[in-house]
Amino acid sequence: MEKKIYLGTGRRKSSVAQVKMTSGSGKITVNGRDVREFFPYETNVMDLMQPLVATNNEKTFDIEVKVNGGGFTGQTGAIRLGITRALLEYDKVNEASEDSYRKVLKRAGFVTRDARIKERKKPGLKAARRAPQFSKR
Repeated sequence: MEKKIYLGTGRRKSSVAQVKMTSGSGKITVNGRDVREFFPYETNVMDLMQPLVATNNEKTFDIEVKVNGGGFTGQTGAIRLGITRALLEYDKVNEASEDSYRKVLKRAGFVTRDARIKERKKPGLKAARRAPQFSKR
């Protein structure tokens, strides 16, 4: 039997994650490495697993992720959004259940893309808003 692939793209800060979700045993691979090996903190792993936990699919899908740009937090957020979008695509195809994943995921706040990005540095300032120290003399 041919395995059905569900895709989802997630973005957060300057990170972009492409998620491929297939039915399996719950194995998550990030850039060819195990998720716990790729992310140094358990909180990152817990954060990206949230959509799966909310929909009771921790052991239902194998997930393969390609992520680049940003740091651990941005990449975790991007993967979480990618997984959410892949789950929504799966739910759209298999509309057997009464309560859709969308309701659960939307209530938890996983469907919305976090649009906050780093503000650009302005001329004459040290950072986006940080001004040089003022000196009277």
